[in-house]
Amino acid sequence: MREAIGDDAQNARPGCMDRELVDGGSTGLDRQQLIELAVNETNSAVYVTDDKTNIVFVNRTFTDMLGYQPHDVYGRRARDVLGSQHYTEADYIKLWNDLGRGRVVQQEVRTHARDGREVWLTLSLRAVLKPDGSFANLVGILEDITESRQIQTLQRDVLEAVAQDMPLAGIMNMICERAERMFPEIACSILGVDEQKKLRPLAAPSLPPHFSAAIDGIDIGPKAGSCGTCAWRGEAVTVVDIETDPLWDDFKGLPLPLGLVACWSSPIKLKDGRVAGTFAFYFREKRGPGMWHEQVVEACVQLCMLAFERHEATARIARLAYYDGLTGLPNRTKLREEMEARFDNAESPKAALLFIDIDHFKDVNDTLGHSVGDSFLKELARRIESVIWDIDIISRHGGDEFVIVLDGADEPRASRVAEALLAAIAEPVRVDGVTLPASASIGISLCPKDGTDSATLLRHADMAMYRAKGDGRSTYRFFSAEMNSQAQDRLLLGALLRDAVGNGQIRLAYQPQVDTRTGGVAGVEALARWTHPALGAVPPSRFIPLAEDVGLIETIGAFCIEEACRQLRHWDDTGYAVPHLAVNVSAIQFRNPNLPGIVAAALALNRLGTDRLTLEVTESVMMDALPTAAANAAALREMGITISMDDFGTGYSSLSHLARLPVSELKIDRSFMSDLEESEAVQAMVTAVIRIGETLKMRVVAEGVETVAQRRFLEALGCDVLQGYLFAHPMSPDDFTEWMDTRGALIPPVPDVHLRAS
Repeated sequence: MREAIGDDAQNARPGCMDRELVDGGSTGLDRQQLIELAVNETNSAVYVTDDKTNIVFVNRTFTDMLGYQPHDVYGRRARDVLGSQHYTEADYIKLWNDLGRGRVVQQEVRTHARDGREVWLTLSLRAVLKPDGSFANLVGILEDITESRQIQTLQRDVLEAVAQDMPLAGIMNMICERAERMFPEIACSILGVDEQKKLRPLAAPSLPPHFSAAIDGIDIGPKAGSCGTCAWRGEAVTVVDIETDPLWDDFKGLPLPLGLVACWSSPIKLKDGRVAGTFAFYFREKRGPGMWHEQVVEACVQLCMLAFERHEATARIARLAYYDGLTGLPNRTKLREEMEARFDNAESPKAALLFIDIDHFKDVNDTLGHSVGDSFLKELARRIESVIWDIDIISRHGGDEFVIVLDGADEPRASRVAEALLAAIAEPVRVDGVTLPASASIGISLCPKDGTDSATLLRHADMAMYRAKGDGRSTYRFFSAEMNSQAQDRLLLGALLRDAVGNGQIRLAYQPQVDTRTGGVAGVEALARWTHPALGAVPPSRFIPLAEDVGLIETIGAFCIEEACRQLRHWDDTGYAVPHLAVNVSAIQFRNPNLPGIVAAALALNRLGTDRLTLEVTESVMMDALPTAAANAAALREMGITISMDDFGTGYSSLSHLARLPVSELKIDRSFMSDLEESEAVQAMVTAVIRIGETLKMRVVAEGVETVAQRRFLEALGCDVLQGYLFAHPMSPDDFTEWMDTRGALIPPVPDVHLRAS
């Protein structure tokens, strides 16, 4: 640099490079002109200072870049023209040390042009030294980085806004405003595209409200202006003349009155390729975008994409926090917040809360798998949602439970909605080729009658729901005050039952079954009994449904099978002839695919033949559409296990179904016995059941026989086996063997009783 610039910059003439500055006294004019031409024609701005840092030369690009003429800056210190950049004393010391060592110092400079424009520059600064090592000149080369710096600043500010979770509309408005600041001649617009493929304005700070309102809800398509067409095509659309371009035929009345005659729209695409929105420049002259426009648009589109992605991610997180992933319904957290917002802000809130529990859903999950269970629940959720109004709240409360809050509803409306829900749910659900029965139990609490806060209303509706289950399911019940104490009793009893299963309080009692042809014992039925040290005997009608609700029924059921088989083996070993043993199997247990294995293991452990065991299941279970129930029935029948249809005549079996079922025995329900002696209709029904058994070659057992007249009537009809208090109550194993010893295993005949057989 010393050879190129020279030592004495003090005598440099404005507007040219002094010969001595160039060549140390050389007289080569052509070379001088050539150097001036090169310096003036370069795209970089160049300035030269004297040893006091006063500017003595600037080239033409310096003038073009900053707007200063040479006479505006000559004699002024460079730092005054370009700005001090807030250097500290330490910064200056380091700067001069680096320059004194011949280093090129590079830095960014933020300054203002003569017209006030903000300009960002990169400065490369080098010193020209005298022979004694002192400063002669400083040569500065400037590059304009304003455009890239503006984009960087925009990117930084937008990313910061995204990181701080600024609302999407606020971020889009920021982007538009920055773009319009860079290009005062344009109006910027950002539109979103919703799930229905409609345009939704997000930001347009320079466009009047009626413009955005008119665009809101427009379908994207092949002739939907620049933006709607861009979103439809998924590629940029440039229209240089809105008035004549056919894409704008239906919409030109919006921009033209505003003086906007051209529009360039670019798609905002997410990572998965979806078009989330459009970014558009409207021009006030018929033109397309320039290179700088394109760079800014590319940067803005990327920022919009990031904002959309973050918005969707935030929305997904919110959905995970507040919405059920399977059904898409609000979850219990969202329900609680919605209820608190409505009830807390209302002077006298009025509402009905419906607590819905899908009956037997666990059976579907356990037997067919969670995939089928999920599809089953999704369909029921859709049906539930179709019944309620938009102003009502619906929530999946967890598992197979749903909650609905009917805003402003009274008891009559709550009843109507509950009935509509039961009807909608009751339609069979077809999943993967399997038709599944469906029903629900609904509990209802009313605000303010049953509570004014969400927790109380939910608790009371839950109690009412359990009452509906206890009353036969597939129905609804309103909360009443007496349910509180019942619910507390139920909770206590459930805990006691759990302890009872673990400490051996559940035992079996045995009731003999009598062969009507021989008078001998045809078999016994094993019946579960619970005697609590403090409560005494708890009736099966109370603890069996409770065991189903608290998840203990399968444990109790397996115990009954295993213990009954053990007892039968003991009787065999001690010389008591008991041909058959009957055990009740609950609906839940019969749908368990492990049931055949449990039965086989119990028989094998006790060295019993499969023909010795009878499993009693209710008519409704045998008619179950669940494939595991049918598969279990077929497997058990194949093993040689007798399957008895319990409570026959109280359900809905048809003869065509009955003939196809793997059933070997029909059991007449005890409910027929009470009216058997007086009611000809009951006599006719019992007669029909016995005749069905004869026709289908099934053994018929009548339970609940308590009188001699009933026995005689049934024997006259040819009923195979009788069971009831007339012969014996359910007994402990020791009492049963004593009973066998006393009677010699034979039941004496009875005299004729005049009871007409139909």
